[in-house]
Amino acid sequence: MPRRRVLVVEDDPAIRRAVVDALRFEGYEPIEEATFAGGRDAALRASVDLVLLDLVLPGGDGLALLADVRLAQPTLPIIILTARGDEADRIAGLRLGADDYLVKPFGIGELLARVAAVLRRSAERPLAVDRIDFAGGAVDLARGQVLLAGGAARALSEKETEVLAYLARAGRVVSRAELLERVWKLPPHAVSTRTIDMTIMRLREKLGDEGAEPRVVLTVRGKGYLFQGRS
Repeated sequence: MPRRRVLVVEDDPAIRRAVVDALRFEGYEPIEEATFAGGRDAALRASVDLVLLDLVLPGGDGLALLADVRLAQPTLPIIILTARGDEADRIAGLRLGADDYLVKPFGIGELLARVAAVLRRSAERPLAVDRIDFAGGAVDLARGQVLLAGGAARALSEKETEVLAYLARAGRVVSRAELLERVWKLPPHAVSTRTIDMTIMRLREKLGDEGAEPRVVLTVRGKGYLFQGRS
């Protein structure tokens, strides 16, 4: 089995060497970059499985690099490694698409555990689809539009489209905490889960699925939500 390739973008030579050595010892294949330009080029051009990204880099801000990479490679796992531990910085990184955020100084054991966890999650990431069929119609994700069997069309908000797309692509039960992290780009306790419940309620109304027993977006008690497509 080929070794997982991990790109380490870190300008501090001592930290970079410690991380690279630990990754190599753990069985990964590390790639090193120390600047904004080098890190951006490697993340966009090299075939890597995960990026460890510092935010303070020569030549540019790591958050800008994160935004560029996330736009070009939406599913590439990225963990931020930084001394910037303020809540505002954490939220900014998560909103831009970071999978995890580790504040310096950190233990190598914790870093390796987080790398393994993010890589496990990335293996289960939703597949890309543009159209979703369900009992009663279909959804055009590109246009954010529900097309009901009778010919009626209903527009979805951006967040409703994102939630439905995530549920459909996942093909499994998705917890409220996961929706907050992956769709809202917020820590699980940043906002009330009522926000998610209201979005689901509006989504069901537009899907014609607002009865006492929904058939399209199911609630799995104690676990989360499941999209039930057309069988």
